Amino acid sequence: MNKRYQVFVSSTYADLKEERAKVIQTIMELDCIPAGMEIFPAIDEEQFEFIKKVIDDCDYYLLIIGGRYGSLSEEGISYTEMEYDYAIQKNIKIIAFIHSNPDNIPFGKSEKDAELRQKLQEFRDKVATNRLVKFWSKADELPGLVALSLSKTIKTYPAIGWIRANETANPELYIEINDLRKENQELKEGIDLNKVTTNSLENLADYNDVIEITGKHRFWHSGYKRDVD
Repeated sequence: MNKRYQVFVSSTYADLKEERAKVIQTIMELDCIPAGMEIFPAIDEEQFEFIKKVIDDCDYYLLIIGGRYGSLSEEGISYTEMEYDYAIQKNIKIIAFIHSNPDNIPFGKSEKDAELRQKLQEFRDKVATNRLVKFWSKADELPGLVALSLSKTIKTYPAIGWIRANETANPELYIEINDLRKENQELKEGIDLNKVTTNSLENLADYNDVIEITGKHRFWHSGYKRDVD
């Protein structure tokens, strides 16, 4: 049965466009279905509720952490971290890729605010604690890392996945079901025809009915005959 898995790709967006493109291409080459921030590059509270529904439909959650913490929600937490926390809550298997040296990331793709840099470091530590993660430094490294990690995760932790509707059962079963449907229809038509024939006969007695018969009969006795009612 040809099963495909849906993978949610989570990261900050503007600074990791190239990385995301390479990761998504790799996921597609593995015959999986990518999903993520391309739906809403700029996310807000209302859109996040929709994002959670998308995560609900995914089999795996793939996280890429670069040099930015990301846009903050009203609670002061980045939407990327909120996606991660939600995936944890839903017990979705997580595959994480963390930049090995954020200090080497170009200034334009790094957090300039000290508070956000601190939040990013805390997020990195949270993801790396009690979890196997892969480290990357260049976008070109990600396709190979993703291919190996995702393939191994699928093999080790097979999920529900998605299949085409016409592959949910053996084609021979569909033929058998169709034959049974035709036979059922013929029997139904035969029953309906019998009802029509029966209803066309008036005063037809049922086997439980009591029938009273009146008339005359003739019998012979000792050489004479007599009519009796």
